[in-house]
Amino acid sequence: MLLSLFYLSLLSLLSLSFSHSHSLSLSFPLSVSKRPSPVSSPVSPPVSPLFSSLSSYGSVKLPFKYSTALVVSLPIGTPPQPTDLVLDTGSQLSWIQCHRKLHKKLLKPKTASFDPSLSSSFSLLPCNHPLCKPRIPDFTLPTSCDQNRLCHYSYFYADGTLAEGNLVREKFTFSNSRTTPPVILGCAQASTENRGILGMNTGRLSFVSQAKISKFSYCVPGRTGPDSTGLFYLGDNPNSAHFKYISLLTFPKSQRSPNLDPLAYTLPLKGIKIAGNRLNISSAVFKPDRSGSGQTMIDSGSDLTYLVDEAYEKVKEEIVKLVGPLMKKGYEYAAVADMCFNDGETAEVGRRIRDMSFEFENGVEISVGKGEGVLTEVEKGVKCVGFGRSGRLGIASNIIGTVHQKNTWIEYDLANRRIGFGGADCSRLK
Repeated sequence: MLLSLFYLSLLSLLSLSFSHSHSLSLSFPLSVSKRPSPVSSPVSPPVSPLFSSLSSYGSVKLPFKYSTALVVSLPIGTPPQPTDLVLDTGSQLSWIQCHRKLHKKLLKPKTASFDPSLSSSFSLLPCNHPLCKPRIPDFTLPTSCDQNRLCHYSYFYADGTLAEGNLVREKFTFSNSRTTPPVILGCAQASTENRGILGMNTGRLSFVSQAKISKFSYCVPGRTGPDSTGLFYLGDNPNSAHFKYISLLTFPKSQRSPNLDPLAYTLPLKGIKIAGNRLNISSAVFKPDRSGSGQTMIDSGSDLTYLVDEAYEKVKEEIVKLVGPLMKKGYEYAAVADMCFNDGETAEVGRRIRDMSFEFENGVEISVGKGEGVLTEVEKGVKCVGFGRSGRLGIASNIIGTVHQKNTWIEYDLANRRIGFGGADCSRLK
């Protein structure tokens, strides 16, 4: 993408589902790349459990390169084809690259597409499938019936990017004894992205919901580069005994409102600390009001952390107080972030800012950066404090991005409706 802004998943008004009765314990490689996020998310009827037992399954651990978004390579089809998917906890529909030829105006994928003709478990959804019927209450993905009487979808993104193709069913085949039931996916014949999406929010069409996965976790390394490695688990994480847990906020249908995303992982953020000082930010700006504005979500598909204006201004006020003379004057990154520095100033910036942390309910405090780790590189020679203004994206919400998830295990425990945090050197995981 020519644009350097890492687009977020926009808000959806779909029903929430936490129906997870079985668990899978596997780990997979991640690589990282830029990705936009969908404007809307569809839902589907429940699908059968992924596995009936957990005890006999081992782990697969492979390295990944970290850049700006988490990319997991998963074995899809029968026999399996390694397929790169962006791990996105902010969206619902998973989709894969299926096309061989693209429209001349669309980008050519840099990674191999999935070839449906090579898979014996691949099937297309016909037009008479319930998901292809328009205007049903809990389904907002634009669909239509194509000339072959198959269910066609179009998925639009915040920057004008699109992915479109057919809705299909396909298995994830990890081994002869470890295979998911057919999962509903998008099979993109045309897109402007190089990889697909692994939708991991709480919606009924997400991968974790369809596969009945009760937990997943990942660990994002602190630095980018060819030697950066991380790990992604589906199922129990062997490090979880040391995690700090925070209960997710959930919303009954009676509390749904236009600016609320009920399918997101919503955290009870209470405050932000910089250099040991708790900023004078009202905790009310981190909680959704009657319109849904102020919701605080954690999202693996966003690089920066986005704050509503009131919170952003208080953060900037503190940063200016600590390192204002070192700021890169007149610079604004992607029209959302203006607390930035030339590379030569970052060591001193890190020394003065010292550390940052987020405070949650029940006294849980999570460190989100120390020293130069409070900064993230946005272009060669320029680093910024990793906050952007969500209002500039037209979103009245707070989104905790991966810049503030680095060197920390993030566990999504759907069965217990909580998020776990555990410090780790993610680049050294084996």
